[in-house]
Amino acid sequence: MRVLIADDHELLRDTLVLYLNSESEIETVAVGTLDDAHARISTDDPYDLVLLDYNMPGMDGLRGLTRTLEMEGGQRVALVSGEAKRDIAEQALEAGAAGFVPKTLSAKSMINAVRFMAMGEQYAPLDFMTAPDDSASNPLADKLSSRELDVLKGLTEGKSNKEIARDLDVTEPTVKLHMKTLFRKVDATNRTQAALIAREAGLF
Repeated sequence: MRVLIADDHELLRDTLVLYLNSESEIETVAVGTLDDAHARISTDDPYDLVLLDYNMPGMDGLRGLTRTLEMEGGQRVALVSGEAKRDIAEQALEAGAAGFVPKTLSAKSMINAVRFMAMGEQYAPLDFMTAPDDSASNPLADKLSSRELDVLKGLTEGKSNKEIARDLDVTEPTVKLHMKTLFRKVDATNRTQAALIAREAGLF
């Protein structure tokens, strides 16, 4: 069984590789970007499963998943994430993903999930998919689009416009536009104030 892992966080990527390589029948290849994953899919022998980190640069939400599914080879593609909410998982499954795998899974559960998806089944942990979704219970979050929330998260992490643009795979002017609208929505006059408001609201 051949598995391709694409994750920009080296430690998490290495942990996934360690989990899967503990099984003799699983062969893994690991890369750090979506472009590198697409390059390997285009040139390597077919993979039984491709695992994509939802939050890595270049993914642009679920577009990265869709682009990977549409590549020649008919590979099965699953999302891996430590942050994505249930609605993202549901949209991914509807788009044709082989599954949604939270990074909080134990090693045994992760290995079983990979086997299950590689065999042609669709996987998502029942407890994750049925847990109460509290993402919409935050009044501040309700005011913002998903992209504005992404930008606001970058602000709370002290990132520059350039860094946020790179993380989200958009241009700096786009980030500035989102920033302008979210400032208005959260009643902030600058990035520091917006970050403080987000933290006080318990968003991040």
